Amino acid sequence: MLDIKFVRQNPEAVKENIKKKFQDEKLPLVDEVIKLDEEMRNAKTQGDDLRSQRNKISKEIGGLMKEGKKEEAEELKKKVSAMADELEALEKKEAECQEELTKRMMVIPQMIDPSVPIGPDDSHNVEIEKFGDPYVPPYEVPYHVDIMESLLGIDIDSARETSGNGFYYLKGDIARLHSSILSYARDFMINKGFEYFIPPFMIHGDVVKGVMSFAEMENMMYKIEGEDLYLIGTSEHSMVGRFIGKILDKSELPQTLTSYSPCFRKEVGAHGIEERGVYRIHQFEKQEMVVICEPEESPEWFVKLWQNTVEFFRTLDIPVRTLECCSGDLADLKVKSLDVEAWSPRQKKYFEVGSCSNLGDAQARRLGIRIRDKENGNYFAHTLNNTVVAPPRMLIAFLENNYQEDGTVLIPKALQPYMGGIEKLTPKNKK
Repeated sequence: MLDIKFVRQNPEAVKENIKKKFQDEKLPLVDEVIKLDEEMRNAKTQGDDLRSQRNKISKEIGGLMKEGKKEEAEELKKKVSAMADELEALEKKEAECQEELTKRMMVIPQMIDPSVPIGPDDSHNVEIEKFGDPYVPPYEVPYHVDIMESLLGIDIDSARETSGNGFYYLKGDIARLHSSILSYARDFMINKGFEYFIPPFMIHGDVVKGVMSFAEMENMMYKIEGEDLYLIGTSEHSMVGRFIGKILDKSELPQTLTSYSPCFRKEVGAHGIEERGVYRIHQFEKQEMVVICEPEESPEWFVKLWQNTVEFFRTLDIPVRTLECCSGDLADLKVKSLDVEAWSPRQKKYFEVGSCSNLGDAQARRLGIRIRDKENGNYFAHTLNNTVVAPPRMLIAFLENNYQEDGTVLIPKALQPYMGGIEKLTPKNKK
């Protein structure tokens, strides 16, 4: 959410930002916000004047009563009573304007960084850099579910019976591989100096509204019926929510955190849920990194975060590339975002395995996360997040890039200690 003072002083810049995000339907909101802000401030000013007058008259009434001038005092009491009705009306108008203003401010997008490429959708995202050589072997690489089934590592049919599409059972070596990747990611981030967390997997509605836009909330979040609780779509939600309403000392920053959690997503939209596969699903697990920092430090942390993910994948010999997200592909709260994509030798193309985002002060403003400054006054922190690894998608990249012609899957050295020293997985279900 933008600072109302900024919108008031820079309405054309806010409108231009909306145009860059190809959300022209939101342009009228800027003028509406400015009008509501003016009405709210006028109501507050009038209310403050009335309260001042009322206090002054109340003192006069006290003086008149002491002097025995009852009739004059009663007349002033009538005036105070009339003021109370007027004040109540002004307070009601101020509250109504504030509510309507907030509704509109919550959907006006964050100001994007000047470096963000302009484009309407993800087809206009810009490749920044490639890491590792994308390799296509001289033999066929099977579909990832076929590889898992050859290792007796997945049961989608049973999951469809218990839970429907978008779920799966992992078992045996694949389940162990899944857990090993998460354990390695945990230690990888701890060794980078990040503090490890396992957060709550459900959060209140006020936290949800603080960490994401309404559109994302509607398309992603599962609500617990009858309770003010939502299942998290990523641990970023509860990790940033941990600081709601807090004022942090400069000495406490930056907060560099890494968190494990299951993630639950409706996956509403054009892509839909896969009938057979683990790329787009309702439930998965993820290792995340979150940073709360000084505003001037967030660009530097943005680079550090995505580089961590690239380094993690390269330690597992998986080629990756980074894509700068264009303006139209940015969620409303994001200032700048970058996707990390892994190479798929089967599809002969890259696919998304993680997303790194700088949200500026958007989440901090909504949640009231501030930095204490005794000299200049408190100000809002900046928040960033990035995927270390989400094993369902990671498993696809891992299996395809380590698949051998004889059906075995090699285990990179970095992961072998987490797999009990196993150097490769051998098919158990040969057809």
